Amino acid sequence: MPWQYLSKMSSNERLAVLDEMFLHLEGPTTHMHVGGIALFEGDAPDYDDILEMIARRLQYVPRFRQKLATVPLGLGRPVWVDDPHFNIEYHVRHTALPAPGSRAKLNRLVARIMSQQLDRAKPLWEFWVAEGLAGNRFALISKTHHSLVDGISGTDIMSVLLDPSPEPPQIERDDWRPSVEPSSDRLMVEALRERLTSPGEVMRSVQSATSDPAKLPGRLIESLRAMSEWVGSGFAAPASSLNRPISPHRRFETVNVQLDDLKRIKNAFGGTVNDVVLTIVSGGLRRLLQARSERVDDLELRAMVPVSVRADHQRGSLGNMVANVWAVLPIYEPDPLERLQVISESMTDLKSSGQAVGAQLLTSLGEFAPPTIVAQASRMVARQRAFNLVVTNVPGPQIPLYTLGREMLEVYPVLPLSGNTTLGVALLSYNGSVGFGLLGDYETTADIGELAEGIEKSVAELLAAIP
Repeated sequence: MPWQYLSKMSSNERLAVLDEMFLHLEGPTTHMHVGGIALFEGDAPDYDDILEMIARRLQYVPRFRQKLATVPLGLGRPVWVDDPHFNIEYHVRHTALPAPGSRAKLNRLVARIMSQQLDRAKPLWEFWVAEGLAGNRFALISKTHHSLVDGISGTDIMSVLLDPSPEPPQIERDDWRPSVEPSSDRLMVEALRERLTSPGEVMRSVQSATSDPAKLPGRLIESLRAMSEWVGSGFAAPASSLNRPISPHRRFETVNVQLDDLKRIKNAFGGTVNDVVLTIVSGGLRRLLQARSERVDDLELRAMVPVSVRADHQRGSLGNMVANVWAVLPIYEPDPLERLQVISESMTDLKSSGQAVGAQLLTSLGEFAPPTIVAQASRMVARQRAFNLVVTNVPGPQIPLYTLGREMLEVYPVLPLSGNTTLGVALLSYNGSVGFGLLGDYETTADIGELAEGIEKSVAELLAAIP
């Protein structure tokens, strides 16, 4: 459990450069929050019981009681500070589906929740309790700003807020009192002090790198090669109906498959589970575009695939520790086995190309850039079309989890859409199953159900091909 790591977060900690970029990417139609939908067995607990359960565990996720303070004149990145007006009832909300509470109605509720931006003046998260789901079930819907979490740290938070057994642990409420909120003058002075001292940090890094002069040329060449491969690969996504201006509103669909089925396919035909996932998504996209009467015979799409660069000692820390690679999706290939072969070979080449290393290096360099430059770079990223969609696959806990004695049966992640990307695919494995969360723009993906059906058919095709 990452409790001991999460509980060490302090106030007045400055936002990392990648986390800040997610703030700048947000706009009227682009909502930079991630989310999750968890389905539980049984009747929904009493709202007051859920409030109390979450209130007792906030001591393990201090960031959930902190908000962002902006440095005057943009002289530094924003700082996490305690919210003196924190009110848990604002963040934990209660609703019910109209009877009969179908999955379609739940998906519409999720889409509406994900269509609303989080209030930057408050801690950047919300939980919704949705009761009335058919089959004697209820749902918990989470929404957290991407500047606060990435996929891996998101699953760490889930392990804090959920229990590994039906009997919840006894947790005493902490006597939390917010620290004094820093003044604008203090924020500006601290930012200037950091700017004045950062050259010393740079020099120490250079001295460390040059401590073995024989290795320096190789390190520089390796770093420059990785950066050039990342930049050179990232700005030529093919034209597609998946890339159009989007509205503020969303649609949501889910698909659930068995993790053992994906492993059976991998073991039968080679590659990795992630290769199988990309093959399945490619098959689903092929059917979606065919249903739109688009030409797919020579179409090759590009997916941005986030890769975690979080070290073991960083597990439990919040913020984003990811780099990205651009995966080729052979939409042109009708044969699912040939599609898997193409993707497996392509991903093997990507792993050895240094793309992820290059992306991580560019992000690290951003730590030394002024906030205005980071903001301009974020807006440039939002305008270009480096990829057709995002496909992210996060490994989750493989044991049953519970809340107030109710077992979590299914879980589906949600990722944000950028300004010119109408569709995103997120996966999370949990207790032997894999939940696909499909988020689309409301105006341009009324046919998002075609993608969900296409993914299901792609899984069935590959399973049927196993000898």
